[in-house]
Amino acid sequence: MNADRNSLPDVETAARKLFAYCRANDWAGYDPYDALNSRLFMALPVLQSRIPQIALTQLLKRSPINVRGLLRVEKTQNPKGMALFLSALLKAPELGANQTGEIVASLLERLVALRSPDPRYWCWGYSFPWQTRTILVPRGAPNLVCTMFVGAALLDLYELGQQPQPLEMAVSAAEYILHELYWSEGREVAGFCYPLPSQRSHVHNANFLAAALLCRVYKHTGQEKFLAPALRAARYSAAKQRPDGSWPYGGSPKQQWVDNFHTGYNLGGLHSMARDLGTSEFDGAIRKGFDFYKAHFFRDDGAPRYFHNRTYPVDIHCVAQSIITLLEFKDLSPDAAPENAAPENVRLAHSVFSWAMNNMWDDRGFFYYRVLRLGKVRTSYMRWSQAWMLLALAELMRASGGSPEPAQKRLPAQADRAGDAVQV
Repeated sequence: MNADRNSLPDVETAARKLFAYCRANDWAGYDPYDALNSRLFMALPVLQSRIPQIALTQLLKRSPINVRGLLRVEKTQNPKGMALFLSALLKAPELGANQTGEIVASLLERLVALRSPDPRYWCWGYSFPWQTRTILVPRGAPNLVCTMFVGAALLDLYELGQQPQPLEMAVSAAEYILHELYWSEGREVAGFCYPLPSQRSHVHNANFLAAALLCRVYKHTGQEKFLAPALRAARYSAAKQRPDGSWPYGGSPKQQWVDNFHTGYNLGGLHSMARDLGTSEFDGAIRKGFDFYKAHFFRDDGAPRYFHNRTYPVDIHCVAQSIITLLEFKDLSPDAAPENAAPENVRLAHSVFSWAMNNMWDDRGFFYYRVLRLGKVRTSYMRWSQAWMLLALAELMRASGGSPEPAQKRLPAQADRAGDAVQV
């Protein structure tokens, strides 16, 4: 079902078609890690142990053929995916045409309904259980990454509408991260637990993402309690940057790989902190990290590499994060672009988009999961693939002049009242 390569849609047309596809599916779909949602698997107690659970997850994640229907894996709305859809629509409200306000309100309602069952905080988890090497994370168990992305989308909504509910929810999410996930040892070591409060991890993107949300909440509330832990965790992970500008995924010997989208998270988190705090403390780390990112994660034809030292698999999440990161740092381009010419990083973001359209776009309106050395995985994943690409295309539309900057636009009246649509 590939599109005719000579008639591929442009950015806005692709974004509109992708938006229509996601909305027609009620924002629900499969996920690379949703194998344990299989009702067939859950009916067999002999398989309810660590090794079979890891094996099934990896089998479905890597399979070029999607057999989830046969295994009775349900399609779900994922809170992180819903947050990404909300952020994308807020950045490019023209995608919703004259229904933008109504759609924003409905996405907010779904985020309220999908919250984790913790009466103390607004927090969120994945719509599937997942087995790590050591623990099983239950379905819906709140975690840092889901909660952070939902909190960020809520702040996007608050900054456009100035309604109290999204800010109150985002502050509560930040309090969950601060009170339940923050930890420290000695004077310099600090971080945020992931994927569960019992796991004191040294995962750098988790530190940067959490710190960025806490600083953003601090900017809006002035509550000092969020600031010091955020800076301490960010400084700890910034200090773990390697001399070449890269970061390993984490601190353990088994977490020493360097990949595209987690590096993008690191850079984005630091950039967000620098903007919200008005600080230049992390400028050196950002500059060195972005130079590494740009030098190691792109082929000459625009294909984004998954790892810094090899190309395959080319993953749609890397495509999306590459576009987002390149646009976020468009002003770090080394070239002096001619008047009215796009900066180098914006041009590269368009090259990534063009490569993805030529190699990963399905004319039914969605993006494939992966390109392998000898084939493709054509499965449509709602959170991992479509939500991220919709956000990336919304950013690309804005960078191309399709949408004004957030400070210049207002949502329709229905969206301004979205904060009143659901009672907290």
